[in-house]
Amino acid sequence: MKHIIIGTAGHIDHGKTTLIKALTGRNTDRWEEEQRRGITIDLGFTYFDLKNGNRVGIIDVPGHEKFINNMVAGVVGMDLVLLVVAADEGIMPQTREHMDILEMLGVKKSILVLNKCDIVDEEWLELVEEEIKEELNGTFLEHAPVVKVSAATGQGISQLVETIEHLSEEEVEAKDIHTIPRLPVDRVFSISGFGTIVTGTLVSGMIQKEDTLEMFPNGQECKIRSIQVHGETVDKCYAGQRVAINISNLKKKEIKRGCVLAPVGSMKDSRLMDVKLEVLDSTMRMLSNNMRLHFFSGTSEVLCRAVLLGDETLGPGDSGYVQLRMEEDVAFRRGDRFIVRFYSPMETIGGGVILEPNAGKKKRFSPEVIESLKQKESGSATDVIELHVKEYRDTMAAVSELAKLTALSREETEAAVEELESQGLVRTFLMKKDIYVWHKADEYEYRERILEALRNFVKKYPYRYGMSKAEVHSTFMKKVKPNLFDKYIELLAEQGFLARHEEYLAPAEYKVSKDETYEKVRRKLFSVLKPARYDFVKVAEISFDSVPLQIVEDILLLMADEGEILKVADGMYTLSAYMEEAREKIIEKLKADGKITIAEIRDMFGTSRKSAKPILEYMDSIKVTRKTGAESERISNL
Repeated sequence: MKHIIIGTAGHIDHGKTTLIKALTGRNTDRWEEEQRRGITIDLGFTYFDLKNGNRVGIIDVPGHEKFINNMVAGVVGMDLVLLVVAADEGIMPQTREHMDILEMLGVKKSILVLNKCDIVDEEWLELVEEEIKEELNGTFLEHAPVVKVSAATGQGISQLVETIEHLSEEEVEAKDIHTIPRLPVDRVFSISGFGTIVTGTLVSGMIQKEDTLEMFPNGQECKIRSIQVHGETVDKCYAGQRVAINISNLKKKEIKRGCVLAPVGSMKDSRLMDVKLEVLDSTMRMLSNNMRLHFFSGTSEVLCRAVLLGDETLGPGDSGYVQLRMEEDVAFRRGDRFIVRFYSPMETIGGGVILEPNAGKKKRFSPEVIESLKQKESGSATDVIELHVKEYRDTMAAVSELAKLTALSREETEAAVEELESQGLVRTFLMKKDIYVWHKADEYEYRERILEALRNFVKKYPYRYGMSKAEVHSTFMKKVKPNLFDKYIELLAEQGFLARHEEYLAPAEYKVSKDETYEKVRRKLFSVLKPARYDFVKVAEISFDSVPLQIVEDILLLMADEGEILKVADGMYTLSAYMEEAREKIIEKLKADGKITIAEIRDMFGTSRKSAKPILEYMDSIKVTRKTGAESERISNL
């Protein structure tokens, strides 16, 4: 079953509200002032059922120029519009503005309803119809079916219902209920005993009772207590339905028309939006840079400044890329349509489509900026996701953040990322809480920088295993989360781009040098350490001829890591075999006597007290011995 929203448009007093009453049997003028003055000031809502089982929600929008903001709010989610023109007056200036607004907001399907046909003769009616068709030539209403009615007498109403039914079956597309739900709020009120109620047209997705959603740009979470669709309590509501939702946690004063109810974290508040703006052919005004405008989209009305990114001015019929700098936070998604009106006098001058709902400040007349916006204008959601991923070259982009930026669902965003990955354009990293995405071009650039640095490092330090992973992170990828950086390094190692030795990184196939210099230092060390046994010699006292101290220290650390020598104290090394021998003897002594002293170690190994102390401290470090209180005495720790 399709959920269809029909709206009315047309000049004041052309009979829109009376027409709706004829279709539904209900009066949509809710306020006393509306009924007293005979004009619609705010939005009115009702419904009727078609023979095919579809239920049609119908919105009565104001025709008066002063209430154009309410008219725009009513267009949200419209599938079909009834352009009501009084047969005795024809198309009026306000009708033309409504037509411009509907076209700018992307309404495609329409029916031209000639009302008050009972008060004009046939010849006049034919003349008015011909004039209207000429006026509609070249507009989205050019091929709209024409139905002649009298809302007052009921003439032609059945034919109008049949036309609505035909269009709803054959031409109106069902809304997407499988994407993120979005409910632009057009009314908010409170009921004693229930709390806060918001109403609107659910433009996408599905909402069900007990869901936890977020009110944008308010930023507060709220729970769905109950849902009504056309006065009936339901557990779920779907895109294309007029709904009233009872929410918790938010008071009436915290919400206003223009707020959007959507899943938590699914959108992002913004004050900068990049748009493609078209100026109406019919306007007599020029749009200049930094001009203050009224912005209307969804149910929002916000003041903004228009920064023309590629033009000095935009005149009638022109279009261009514009950054709208809003005076309040807003929350939209790519592809949302809007109109703009002059600040003073209030006159509709154009509209367009949002290309980037969460933009950064951009320079005017930048070829790169214009090219990026062209891609966003012509590209799919996947193309837009790719452009956003490129903006995260230094950090990688989380899928959750991409979903917020584009106001796509998590599923839609992941599908776009998968497509980009299949095309070889991005690389993904699955982490515990999110998926991170990196553009291949950026990943390649970082990889080459890192590998070049590693090549230079091992060339400079041929006796080291490589650069420490921590240094690589802090030098090249400090903005990337440590666990994500680790994942990337693992990938480079798996793919054979680099070699790892514990926490050290080097180019693939790199091996520590064991050249003549290495052998020279090794031979010299053994020639000194071997005869010295437990009379430890400080390395600083050994002459390595012309070998630089830094190289000697690197070779010492390498030999120690490979287990040939062992550091017993600062600047003091010995053969590993000697300390293993010492360990066994000390364990035997402890088994026999239960304790050992520095003096006993000195005598046991025929060395000095100066060398006995490092032996004892080494045994402490490998958990063979431990202190009992006396500085020079130890007991077994095994």
